[in-house]
Amino acid sequence: PRQNAGMSTLHLPALFAALPLLLLGGCSMTSDRLLDGPREIAGHRVDTTHPAKSQNSRVQFIVLHYTEGDFAQSLEILTQGPVSSHYLVDANPPRVLRLVPEHRRAWHAGRSSWQGQTALNAASIGIEIVNPGNRGNREGPFAPWDEAQMSLVVELVRDIQWRHGVLPHRIVAHSDIQPQVKQDPGPNFPWQRLVDAGLIPWPDVLQVAAAVPTFAAQLPSVAWFQEKLAAHGFEVPRSGELDEATRRVIACFQMKYRPAKWDGQPDAETAAWLQVATQPGGLLLFLDGQRVPYRPD
Repeated sequence: PRQNAGMSTLHLPALFAALPLLLLGGCSMTSDRLLDGPREIAGHRVDTTHPAKSQNSRVQFIVLHYTEGDFAQSLEILTQGPVSSHYLVDANPPRVLRLVPEHRRAWHAGRSSWQGQTALNAASIGIEIVNPGNRGNREGPFAPWDEAQMSLVVELVRDIQWRHGVLPHRIVAHSDIQPQVKQDPGPNFPWQRLVDAGLIPWPDVLQVAAAVPTFAAQLPSVAWFQEKLAAHGFEVPRSGELDEATRRVIACFQMKYRPAKWDGQPDAETAAWLQVATQPGGLLLFLDGQRVPYRPD
């Protein structure tokens, strides 16, 4: 997609952060004690007519997973075991199950980090998508995705994003927030569906293509790759050495943006994607039929 040079940079964080308050202004506060607290204490009415301006949803991230098992196995693990998610999306038949209310914490993110924020269980909604993934084999192969199931995922993400004001760059993969131990939703996941729906930003492919020859002539150092991966959002070693931990992070980045080859090795194409993903004007968001620059800060 070609960037319109006449477009000013789209700055959405303020808009998305304001959405919960805009929604609040259009409806009365819920009487659900579990959500908002009691209406009365010791015979005294709790006054709710002065909502603070400085507030937003506790939900700051949406994390996408695959289950690595079939529906029955996934449902049992996510409802009876020590892990859970807010939603489970099945493929046969296509359906969405809510397993944990959105105002409660689900245990889907583990020891996690993205863009400096840690412990994402407390600030995210987890969506588990029924898919066998790589069946536990880190080298793959990975299973394909069901079209009808993905349509449900896109609409579920859209709904959550709108209601909670989740910023587009905070819709992430499980492998983004736990790159040392997780690969889901894997290299076959159709991120372009979310891009085309205007839900997430994507590096400008024209800028990426233009940057490849420069990096092919001289590949940056490992320290450069580590710096750019950290700027993108990953928790990554800053040793300047191509250790196994760094290779895992590179592989997770490649799975998402360059899924044809995710060997964890620094190369010119990966460097180009990283450069554009982290430079001003490098990210585009599809909005009103056009791809416009997106600023994540």
